Amino acid sequence: MLPSYISEISLEELKERRDKLYELLEACRLCPNECYIDRRFEDKGNCRSGYLPIVSSYAPHYGEEPPLVGRFGSGTIFLTNCNLDCKFCQNYDISHLGSGREVTIEQLAEMMLSLQKRGCHNINFVTPTHFAPQIVDALIIAREKGLEVPIVYNCGGYESVETLKLLEKIIDIYMPDIKYSSNENALKYSGISNYWDVVQLAIKEMHRQVGDLKIGSGGIARRGLLIRHLVMPNNVAGSKEVLKFIAQEISKDSYINIMDQYRPVFLAYNYDEINRPITYKEYNEILNYAKSLGLYRGFE
Repeated sequence: MLPSYISEISLEELKERRDKLYELLEACRLCPNECYIDRRFEDKGNCRSGYLPIVSSYAPHYGEEPPLVGRFGSGTIFLTNCNLDCKFCQNYDISHLGSGREVTIEQLAEMMLSLQKRGCHNINFVTPTHFAPQIVDALIIAREKGLEVPIVYNCGGYESVETLKLLEKIIDIYMPDIKYSSNENALKYSGISNYWDVVQLAIKEMHRQVGDLKIGSGGIARRGLLIRHLVMPNNVAGSKEVLKFIAQEISKDSYINIMDQYRPVFLAYNYDEINRPITYKEYNEILNYAKSLGLYRGFE
């Protein structure tokens, strides 16, 4: 099964999509922050990123979900900076402190090809939102040089539907977080006042494009939606509302990684309510609630 960027879209249309995405950089509205900074020349927007992509690292990753990892790993490319401002970010050195280096589009394409050559089952762009045009640009080069593994869009969920529509038939696997079901908490802990409103629309658009996660031979994901949700102390994430939304408005066949690895890092110590790990009781309550809704994939 060939990825959608080969089987469902022509090279000419890929280039047209790339050009439309680059147009969004001129007064940047790639994401819902809509900073309107001309990122061809400035890097003063919310994501603090200019024109060239910034990469922290790239390598096979074995800590992702099993359908992505398989035997040879998920080919992760960690992109620097982020369109969110999470006070508890576990990758804060990359997303907040700017650890990484600028690379050319050609170098980004070579990273993708190198990961495929090492046997990785997919190319997994971590925090891709603010570099979507550059990713598609590099994909065009990589496709012409033989890339043929699925593309994973591993994001924080704060996505523009306009941008997502330009990625249709390009992205095979969407892997968004749903961080909160409360705009108030999203503002307090991630600096975003409309997160819950936006993420619901974004998840619906992703699901419309790729459907539920499809797993092929060897247990490897080929296409679809894989949702992550991090359970937080004192119900800060509003986990039950998140799961209810998925079950009722997306699909009970959704693959959901309900994550238990929250720990207080970065600036979490400034907030008493999140300055501790979650308890077994907190986590188990959310797992049981998910099952009561008829959800079953990803957290067995």
